[in-house]
Amino acid sequence: MTIAAPAHKKGGRVIAQNRKARHLYFIEETFEAGIALLGTEVKSIRAGKVNLKDSYAHVENGELFLYNVHISPYDPANRFNHDPLRTRKLLMHRREIRSLIGKVKEKGYTLVPLSLYFKNGKVKVELALARGKKDVDKRQTIAERDARREMERAFKEKKLGKR
Repeated sequence: MTIAAPAHKKGGRVIAQNRKARHLYFIEETFEAGIALLGTEVKSIRAGKVNLKDSYAHVENGELFLYNVHISPYDPANRFNHDPLRTRKLLMHRREIRSLIGKVKEKGYTLVPLSLYFKNGKVKVELALARGKKDVDKRQTIAERDARREMERAFKEKKLGKR
């Protein structure tokens, strides 16, 4: 099983990120997948006209599909354009998809795209195996983040005070 490093560590150019996903879900594992696109979609992605909000992946008949990713129509293509919210096929090895099927069937797990990026000229999706957070968990995450910021601020003030 391949666990992908974040796109910025691989030298890929990040196009879009799903920032809300880390707030709404506990991220268990991440995977890298290719995505089957039309020419006008690639041109629109290069222009940065992508939105991953409310998107998710689902396994159907042993294949992986991406839903609710909005790729805006490419203006110069006029009548040859694509449907902005069409379902797109994700490209992964069969054994990886089978292992994902087993994990997604566990209670509460879902596949959420975290980012869309270019790697060696190809568009890739960073998928996360995620479990939904409850409101209590979200509040706890915010409290931990605030506490970490306060500690960093205190350390910074202490360092500046010694000079």
